[in-house]
Amino acid sequence: MVQVCLNGTRGAADGAVVPLTPETLAESAAEAVAAGATDIHVHPRTPCGRDSLSPRVVAAVLDAIRARVAVPVGVTTGAWAEPDPARRLALIRGWTALPDHASVNWHEPGAEELAAALVERGVGVEAGIWSGTDGAARFAASPLGPRVLRVLAEVTDTAEDTAVPAARALLAELGPAFGRPVLLHGEDGGAWPVLRLAQRLGLSTRIGLEDTLHLPDGQRASSNAELVARATTRHDLRRPGVG
Repeated sequence: MVQVCLNGTRGAADGAVVPLTPETLAESAAEAVAAGATDIHVHPRTPCGRDSLSPRVVAAVLDAIRARVAVPVGVTTGAWAEPDPARRLALIRGWTALPDHASVNWHEPGAEELAAALVERGVGVEAGIWSGTDGAARFAASPLGPRVLRVLAEVTDTAEDTAVPAARALLAELGPAFGRPVLLHGEDGGAWPVLRLAQRLGLSTRIGLEDTLHLPDGQRASSNAELVARATTRHDLRRPGVG
């Protein structure tokens, strides 16, 4: 599976190609699916560009994307969108349109309660386990582990030459992960090396403007679709001179 991460926390300063509104997110999603993406991860935004878990904002984005594509659509529940755990939980319990899945970062306060609420509502949980945090240890002790949809293993080391060792270390920390599927991905300079590792290991992965603004050769990507197309072809993804 190749998931497309449409926007993340990037904004207008990162370039006009980053989709932010429901309409541009839907258009970008449709193009990415046509290029080979089989799943979508999105950060719903307010009109001023802020990440939001508001039922109204989430519904508008989900409705727009689902009008264009038939693949599963997931959203973030990151604490940056709403730092207060109780408020975040209340917003999610108020969702009127439900995503197919939602990522829950296991190192963040209130993660267990949030994941339990999503499971109760029939929303699949992507257990976000970030390298460099205690997320893997917390997840290993979680009674909800066997019930998550998959593990979203996120390598936060963005250096091209150290991201793969960091990814291998994170996978070792996760161990059997309750037998749940693992989606492995990196960020910025580590995005393409970690994607290649995931493909070699037969794991699901993701790519998109949330994770990187650049193609494997270092050129600026023109769209999410271009990133997905490069991730789903058999072309050599190595940068010149990189093994």
